[in-house]
Amino acid sequence: MPELPEVETIVRELRPRLLGRTIERATLSHDDVLRGVTRRRLTSRLRGATIEEVSRRAKHAVIATTAGRLVVQPGMTGSLIVHDQPLEADDARYAVLRAPLDDGGELVYRDVRRLGTILLLGDADWSEYDAALGPEPLDPGFTAAALTASLSRSRQAIKKVLMDQRYVVGVGNIYANEALFAAGIDPSRPANRVTPDEYRRLHTEVRRILRAAIRSKGTTFRDYRTGTGERGGFQLALNVYGREGERCVNCGTRLAGTHDIDGRATVFCHRCQA
Repeated sequence: MPELPEVETIVRELRPRLLGRTIERATLSHDDVLRGVTRRRLTSRLRGATIEEVSRRAKHAVIATTAGRLVVQPGMTGSLIVHDQPLEADDARYAVLRAPLDDGGELVYRDVRRLGTILLLGDADWSEYDAALGPEPLDPGFTAAALTASLSRSRQAIKKVLMDQRYVVGVGNIYANEALFAAGIDPSRPANRVTPDEYRRLHTEVRRILRAAIRSKGTTFRDYRTGTGERGGFQLALNVYGREGERCVNCGTRLAGTHDIDGRATVFCHRCQA
């Protein structure tokens, strides 16, 4: 699913188009993406609401309106785009949430398999939701010591803990694979057996890779699109993810793959990741 770089890209591109705009109305094609809000409440609350802020928290796009915060987690096949022209047939077919704006544009949440989620939260509910999430890895206060303190108490595999949004947010399967490779850490090693030096390297690499991915507007293999409908470009810079059986860029060893760690595809180098 879209991780921190993808959602950050979406938010950055949507922000100038949405700030100050009024949602004229909202329609929803399916209820199964909703969490904690009914179709009737969502559409009635959004009608006439003004957009005050567009931001990201973890893997969520957060659109703050006068009616509450519209929180969208795109999931594996979701996208958020402002369209200035009538939707083409394919876009209309998979449009889950449509919200025409007062400037003639239309905010559309499109989700082919409807794996994403939509919430509408008031201030108190948002505070509770936000508090359950871990720290942002790109915040200035997120130090190597903070990463070590968050992860090192667990006996689970370091890759699984790194992807746990309670400990640090925004890092999913793609960037966990890449960061652990760059830091030279076996993804299956228990988090409490990772050394302080390795945690310092991991901290550096997580931040470096996330920033590089944002500069490339994220990673697109199939469904992900930016807030303007373009493909990301970081897939061209991946060293391990999606490369099982290919040669390691560092040592030439064939990259191994497994689903044993967390049920997700893990690709790594036996030689470089001890």
